[in-house]
Amino acid sequence: MQDVFLITGASKGLGRSLALSIANSGGTVIALARESPELKSIEAELKKISNESFAVVCDLADSSQISRTAEMIVSDFGHISGIIHNAGTINPIGNMLNIERERWERTIQVNLLGVQDLTRSLDSIIGGENHTRITTISSGAAQRSLHGWSAYCVSKAGLDMWTKCMAEEGENTNISALAIAPGIVDTGMQQEIREADESSFPLLQNFKDYYRNGELSKPDDVAIKLLPYCLGKLGMNGDRLDVRNL
Repeated sequence: MQDVFLITGASKGLGRSLALSIANSGGTVIALARESPELKSIEAELKKISNESFAVVCDLADSSQISRTAEMIVSDFGHISGIIHNAGTINPIGNMLNIERERWERTIQVNLLGVQDLTRSLDSIIGGENHTRITTISSGAAQRSLHGWSAYCVSKAGLDMWTKCMAEEGENTNISALAIAPGIVDTGMQQEIREADESSFPLLQNFKDYYRNGELSKPDDVAIKLLPYCLGKLGMNGDRLDVRNL
């Protein structure tokens, strides 16, 4: 039975690199992301490697899309070997008392609640007789408050604890969970950060300097480091790792 891996936020950045790395390692990839030309592009790239891999339009901000996507996956597959919860949003960037509830809530939905919704909806095809590795993409912001990043910091801190809880509760059902902080990676999210308003994000110049000084990691390089952990080849459970220490 071929291993099947589900990756969210797979259309670009680190998610795209992980999808291609897993496909090249022999796994079947289900690439989830919002509808975009990039999602069609990654599907075409995956098909060149394995015709079994494919892409699905799914916005984690929309619970009905999550339900429909999960139903389709459950109907087509008997088991998922791994889930990589990579999708995330940094916005809104701004002072937390000035941000509308709807915008703050959307970040929590995408970065945290959508992770729970999707995983729970796939409950019947994870774990059991065969192991499932669940990997969440963490951030230094999960452990450090950053002015202007309240929704992101809170959601990532919650995601780290969600991962620990999944590791604890899934251990007896052949499910392991691991959180990995990828460091500062050259992705679209970093571009969004550099376009923020400095009045609500005092560290703006730092991030511009990271980019100008070439301090951002390349997604492909990070994906190579993450690959054995995402594949579940290493017997870790409940850990939080930093890619810079791998």
